[in-house]
Amino acid sequence: MRSLATACWLYGLLLATIVSGVRGSTETEPDFMSVRKNVTREYKSEKKIPTEKYFHESSFHYHYDGRFANETLPESEVIPHLSALVQTYFSTMNAIGAETWIMHGTLLAWWWNQKIFPWDNDLDVQISEATIHFLAEYYNMTEHHFDLPDVDGGRAYMLDINPNYVVKSEQDTMNKIDARWIDMSSGLFIDITAVRKDENKRKNGHPEALTCKDKHHYEESDIFPLRDSTFEGVAVKIPYAYTWLLEEEYGPKALTQTTFSGHTFNGATKIWESTKRKLKRFLRQGWRGDDLPVRTSDLNPIIET
Repeated sequence: MRSLATACWLYGLLLATIVSGVRGSTETEPDFMSVRKNVTREYKSEKKIPTEKYFHESSFHYHYDGRFANETLPESEVIPHLSALVQTYFSTMNAIGAETWIMHGTLLAWWWNQKIFPWDNDLDVQISEATIHFLAEYYNMTEHHFDLPDVDGGRAYMLDINPNYVVKSEQDTMNKIDARWIDMSSGLFIDITAVRKDENKRKNGHPEALTCKDKHHYEESDIFPLRDSTFEGVAVKIPYAYTWLLEEEYGPKALTQTTFSGHTFNGATKIWESTKRKLKRFLRQGWRGDDLPVRTSDLNPIIET
C-alpha cells in the first residue's frame, strides 16, 4: 500500500500542473521536445559583457533570495525545504520534458544515499543549451503551486531566468548562474547552470567540447546519454560518467571518506549520522521518503495497474 501511495504522489507530481504567466494557454503547457527546434537563439557578442549582476543573494545568507525572506530558516527546517525544492523542480521539469540533471555537490550527495547531505544548504543542477532557451521563452517568471504534506495552503515556487543567459562568455563572472528555482516561502533556491557548446575548442579539434559560465568544462560523452535515477524520492537524471566527474571535481576520497562535517556515514542504514549522536528525526523517517508534494490541480493522476 505504501508503494502504491508513493506512486500516486509521483504521478500527481508529474502530470498535474497549474502555471501562472506561461505564454499561450495554461491548459496545454509547452512541451520541450515539441518545440525544441524553434527555441534556438543567437548569443550576444563576447565583447558585450554585462556590468551588473542579475541574481542578488540576501544580506543575511548567500543561499537565500532576499526578495522572499529576511532571515534564515531554523536548522531543523532547512533539509525538508531543500527536499521539497528538489521534488518540485524535477517534477515540473519532468512534466514539461525539459532536459536537466543534478550536478556538483548535489550529485555527490546522490552518490552516497540519494538524499541531500544533512549539513548542506544549497542545490545544483544543470540544463542543456536548448533547455535554457526553451525555459526562457515559455516559462520565465512562472509560479508553480504545490500541495505539500503538513504545509497549510501548500507552497509556491518561481522559475527565474537570468536575462544574461544570452551572454555565454566566461568573462561574465557576475552572472555564472543562468536560472534559479526559488522557494517563495523561504527564499531558498536551486542554482541552474546551462551547459553549452564550447565553440572555441570545437574549432581547435575538440568536437564534443562543452562549457559553462562557471568555467567547468566537459566532453559530451561525460554527460550524455543521461542516466535515470532517483533523488529525494523523485525521478532525476544524472550525467553518464558520474564517477569520473565526481572524482575530477572533488577527488577520489570524496567517494570513500565516511566522515565529514561532523557526520559519519552508517553503511548499514545508509544515513549520515551526527557524530554528536543527535540524529534529527526528519533525516530518518517522515514525509521525505514516502509522502511527496502534489502539484495543485483538478486533474486526477493516472495510476498504473
